[in-house]
Amino acid sequence: MQKILVVEDDVIICGGVKLLLENKGYEVSCAYTLEEAHLAVKESYDLLILDCNLPDGDGLDFCRELRNQGTQPVIFLTARDTEQDMVEGFRAGCDDYIAKPFSVELLAQRVMAVLRRSSGQRGRELFEYGELSADFRRMQVYLKGNHVKLSATEYRLLELLIQNRGQILTRNTILEKIWDCDENFVDENTLNVHIRRLRQKLEEDARNPRYIVTVFGIGYTFGECER
Repeated sequence: MQKILVVEDDVIICGGVKLLLENKGYEVSCAYTLEEAHLAVKESYDLLILDCNLPDGDGLDFCRELRNQGTQPVIFLTARDTEQDMVEGFRAGCDDYIAKPFSVELLAQRVMAVLRRSSGQRGRELFEYGELSADFRRMQVYLKGNHVKLSATEYRLLELLIQNRGQILTRNTILEKIWDCDENFVDENTLNVHIRRLRQKLEEDARNPRYIVTVFGIGYTFGECER
């Protein structure tokens, strides 16, 4: 059974989300402060649902801490609902962003989609290219021998590009492969944010990328590509 941690200071919302997801077959725990969340994540969870506005701190900062520790997926569920808020959420490392008020059934579908992306079947090869290596069995990425900490979505994006190396993937293809087609919140700006974050972690010169290469007017490819 997949385990989910809900970090939300509103007892009613937290209880409602917990009940909804338990009815969907998940094991759900609640934390009402960041202090409680820090203690809770010492255990293993498949997904965190996280509010930005918490009584003892900012959920964005907590998400960044999680990103420094691994690839555990995070969904923000928050009243911060502007486009800039969403961009900041993705920059902090979240895998999805849902603004309050929200549809409980939509939340359930988003949870399913994020868990499906993070736990889907992975390649089993060890891939090496230049100073970059990826162990798809262990879901580990290394640069110059050092472990690179990626979010679940960043890892999936890199994996998709590597598994299709030698081909140019259009932006629409990437959006369809990484995110569900019917999730209307996903737009090209979301992809831009993830590409930029991935390059910042992997590229020596993000303006002249070696690994995540832009094919202008079309999309992206991994490394060099026959055109």
